[in-house]
Amino acid sequence: MGSRARFASLLSASFLLLLLRSAEPLGLRQQTPLAGGELLGVAGRYLTREERWMNQRLDHFSPTDHRQFKQRYFEFLDYHGAAATGPVFLRICGESSCDGIPNDYLAVLAKKFGAAVVTPEHRYYGKSSPFETLSTENLRFLSSKQALFDLAVFRQYYQETLNSRHNRSSGFENPWFVFGVSYAGALSAWFRLKFPHLTCGSLASSGVVLAVYNFTDFDKQVGESAGPECKAALQETTRVVDEQLQSDSHSVKALFGAQTLKNDGDFLFLLADAATTTFQYGNPDAVCSPLTNAKKNGKDLVETYAQFVRDYYIKKLETTVSSYDQEYLKETTPDDSSSRLWWFQVCSEVAYFQVAPKNDSVRSAKVNTRYNLDLCKNVYGKGVYPDVFMTNLYYGGTSIAASKIVFTNGSQDPWRHASKQKSSKDMPSYLIKCSNCGHGTDLRGCPQLPFRIKGDSSNCTSPGAVDTVRKQITKHIDLWLSQCQEPTRAW
Repeated sequence: MGSRARFASLLSASFLLLLLRSAEPLGLRQQTPLAGGELLGVAGRYLTREERWMNQRLDHFSPTDHRQFKQRYFEFLDYHGAAATGPVFLRICGESSCDGIPNDYLAVLAKKFGAAVVTPEHRYYGKSSPFETLSTENLRFLSSKQALFDLAVFRQYYQETLNSRHNRSSGFENPWFVFGVSYAGALSAWFRLKFPHLTCGSLASSGVVLAVYNFTDFDKQVGESAGPECKAALQETTRVVDEQLQSDSHSVKALFGAQTLKNDGDFLFLLADAATTTFQYGNPDAVCSPLTNAKKNGKDLVETYAQFVRDYYIKKLETTVSSYDQEYLKETTPDDSSSRLWWFQVCSEVAYFQVAPKNDSVRSAKVNTRYNLDLCKNVYGKGVYPDVFMTNLYYGGTSIAASKIVFTNGSQDPWRHASKQKSSKDMPSYLIKCSNCGHGTDLRGCPQLPFRIKGDSSNCTSPGAVDTVRKQITKHIDLWLSQCQEPTRAW
């Protein structure tokens, strides 16, 4: 989960970028994730990109609406064996287009356990949209609750497909295990919570299970991850930009290549996200090195930061400035729909409003609650706002009452404060500590962006910390698969 133009994600050049960033999704950055330009090229990036399709119900909660839509999914069977009796790893694709199964550390786990890997695309994202026009009215079926039932239906559909393919009785059950990163990590935990009979366990990597209205801890973590020198340089840059916006907003926006953003809040959110991305995805030096050097040498901090935004955030990461533009977000048939879709989930369900704390903030104080609520109203209409209380009441937040879920987080990731960071009975939680351990480090390695084949951890400042947590994950998967009993069907 990251911030806003690409949690997303925290899953751009649409989602493909997101995929890059997050190996799924936006990573929660309310941009066009996270998730989601293939920075390494397609070769080796995916285990498979061969598309498969199933019919999915549009509304799982209506007894009279039986409409369906086509849902895209992927399968990888190279490690499953001829008999196909081994585990099935269900990898959840999050808030962005799902263009294949990433070849990250999950591939290592699949080979170890002789598992098949299957990945359904999240409803509405990518090619799995029920509607051509994404009006607010048509978005009413976009929610985590509907997505969880999609996963349950898919799980049953795919199990029956395997049984039919191998001439097995309809009652045969493979052991299943669910995986997800960021928002998809939350879905992974919630799936185990709501459908414990359909999975032996779950991995919630950077799983943001706590809906947060005013997410001030996000900005506080950015400052902590930056360190004193870099934080001070970022804060001074923010102060000067705020001043320049008052005197000549067009010129300062043009300096950053963002002159098309008429709303000052949209522009300031873009600037906040640019810095956030480096800490979220394990590249702190990308922003801290040029800024701290400029401050030491008496150079212009705003011009230095503008060059970072243009060259790194916009050019290298292929972030689209338009994904921050509320006028673009209002379009119901956009070229890239992931930003409009994720913002709808933000505005209707989980919030994660990355607002500036009252004191010592890194981002501009103008990125506040009112900015976010106005965006929700402007983009989706009156009456669309996140009922965070009901979301946490339904799932439990960090007091989730489930079992056999592994939670993992990177120490530098701002999103970890929306995850479960304390272990409880049958739900261990691990914090991977290193200076470039961010979003989904356990599956993605370091840095988390650009993509690392097999989740290579050799570039983590503490590879041992990553490997230790991976060993714990493997132990839990092994134990819970061995304890898994065939589900008793009540239908």
